[in-house]
Amino acid sequence: MSARRRRVKKIRVGIIGAGGIAAGKHLPGHRSVKGVEVIAVCDIVEEKAKAFARKHDIPYYFKDYMDLISMDELDAVSVCTPNNFHAAPTIAALEAGKHVLCEKPMAGNARDAQAMLEAAQRTGKILQIGLQSRFNKRMMTLRKLYQEGFFGEAYYGRAIALRRRGIPASPTFITKKMAGGGPLIDIGVHVLDVLLWILGYPRPVRAFGSIATKFGNRADVINPWGKWDPKQFDVEDFAMGVIKFENGLTITLETAWASHVEGTGTTFFMGDKAGATFSPFRVYTDKGGEMISFEPEIPKEIQKAPGEFEAFHKAIREGLPSPVPPEEVIWTSKIFDAIYKSARTGTSVAVK
Repeated sequence: MSARRRRVKKIRVGIIGAGGIAAGKHLPGHRSVKGVEVIAVCDIVEEKAKAFARKHDIPYYFKDYMDLISMDELDAVSVCTPNNFHAAPTIAALEAGKHVLCEKPMAGNARDAQAMLEAAQRTGKILQIGLQSRFNKRMMTLRKLYQEGFFGEAYYGRAIALRRRGIPASPTFITKKMAGGGPLIDIGVHVLDVLLWILGYPRPVRAFGSIATKFGNRADVINPWGKWDPKQFDVEDFAMGVIKFENGLTITLETAWASHVEGTGTTFFMGDKAGATFSPFRVYTDKGGEMISFEPEIPKEIQKAPGEFEAFHKAIREGLPSPVPPEEVIWTSKIFDAIYKSARTGTSVAVK
């Protein structure tokens, strides 16, 4: 087969896990890319996989993901299982010669994340982690400005993902055996990863953290996201951490599914030449003897940059590296492990 024919070959995808993230993000994401076809789905609840396949016109469905990844015609898979069940299907799919787009967080703990990373390195297949904030044009613009030296040396940042009320109702989020943790690894991963990505992913050295459960284990909590079983809830609903990096950068991370505050601020970072806030999207600096602030213009090349799923399939077609490489994202798992350990011990913990 010629190189030209390989480039235009249709990419066939299977989805592991037939839940909300599969229906709401991964299925439409893959189908939005020209030349991509979703041909299979699986779920440990076979009726769920069958219903998903029928509803979305997918020809094959399975109960066992090993049956799905054994399909010769399959090129790639999306892993949409609960956090603690990311590693096994991801590793199996990579070893079966499939590229993998795994939903965030990378895993429920750093040990599983490390195994996934090693499988990607061993097989040479693409492992992309589903951190869509990296494809936000504004975040890409801040990264470009940072790479060009506009901000100078970054020395402090604050990553914030606080909800007044937004506790997930599903057991896949609120139980340690399935999720691994609460908002720290669920929504904290987005703000921490994109901030570190903008700042060149410096290496963390130590972390101190605190967690609390103040809402999830109560039956009297108002929650527009629906009802859950408080007896099942055994993860945190609030977490914070202070992370020190080898280049001198310090970042504080604050995250909650529920709180009695609102509008407490935005993710930001400070450099010795300029700083930036995420929302509002604004940079702050000095010019001509005055303090100024403005909304950066998004460069034309960033305006045309591919989105999350387009980037994944472009990497497959053109033999490019992973658009969200596990070599970077694994550091968030190591930081989260350190924060959880610090919360247990009351001392700062080395990030190794």
